[in-house]
Amino acid sequence: MKRTRWAFLAVLSLFLVACASDPEPYVERPVEDIYNEAVDLLLAGDYGSAARQFDEVERQHPYSQWSTRAQVMAAFAYYENGDYDEAIFAADRFIQLHPGNKDVPYAYYLIGQSYYERISDVKRDQRMSQLAQDAFREVLRLFPDSEYGRDAQLKLELTEDHLAGKEMDIGRWYQQREEYVGAINRFRSVIIGYQTTSHVPEALLRLVESYMALGVVGEAQNAAAVLGYNFPGSTWYEDAFNLLAEHNLVPRLAPANELLTDDPADIDDMKNSDDDLEGFDEFDAYDDFEEFDAFEKVEGS
Repeated sequence: MKRTRWAFLAVLSLFLVACASDPEPYVERPVEDIYNEAVDLLLAGDYGSAARQFDEVERQHPYSQWSTRAQVMAAFAYYENGDYDEAIFAADRFIQLHPGNKDVPYAYYLIGQSYYERISDVKRDQRMSQLAQDAFREVLRLFPDSEYGRDAQLKLELTEDHLAGKEMDIGRWYQQREEYVGAINRFRSVIIGYQTTSHVPEALLRLVESYMALGVVGEAQNAAAVLGYNFPGSTWYEDAFNLLAEHNLVPRLAPANELLTDDPADIDDMKNSDDDLEGFDEFDAYDDFEEFDAFEKVEGS
């Protein structure tokens, strides 16, 4: 009798466990209910839940017109929640599925922003800086006249300045170790590859110092001359001039100087590289959506 009782209890417990583990039944909800809930969550600052609800719009109503809007809104919600990889994936998927949609420029811009937000200190790996640079260049290539073009250009300049800063940091490290050839290569890469950044005048001074340390006097005079030509009133040029003067030398420009650009426009860009960023107010990815009609509630049909 006891054996039969224990067998019955064992079967009953297995039945109860099975019932408890059954998933909740799938219930399809009207598209306007899901979308409106996602908008409410977004406006309340619950970005993670909002993103999941926007994804639910597409899952339950993939052929609805609101599904298309929900895709880009999900990318935005992921971005605001700091889930940058998910934002990139969602934005890229939106671009692939709807290449002609009016919000595609924003999706490209959001990808750049998702990389830009993760740019680290120059002493660390700069992969995100490179990816942000590529993404903003793509915005400018495809949508140069869009409302995101100006900000993409400014972010591109800031990203390039960051990459140049990384090169300078490595160059200084080589210079401190008296590995002057490695230092020279890094400083030259800044001068040639990042001409419009704020690091160019220092790079020229470090070239003067490195060439003088190697005893390559002509190249040191050459770099100092380029520095004086492009940044005559800077402290960097004063330091370079004084360094040469200590050895009874003066800046002297060689006839075929490859460090000096022949294009007046490039020279002007180098002189005014800081001016372009004055008064720059960073464009927030949220700003564009404040008047975006996807925030409007869906009216039931």
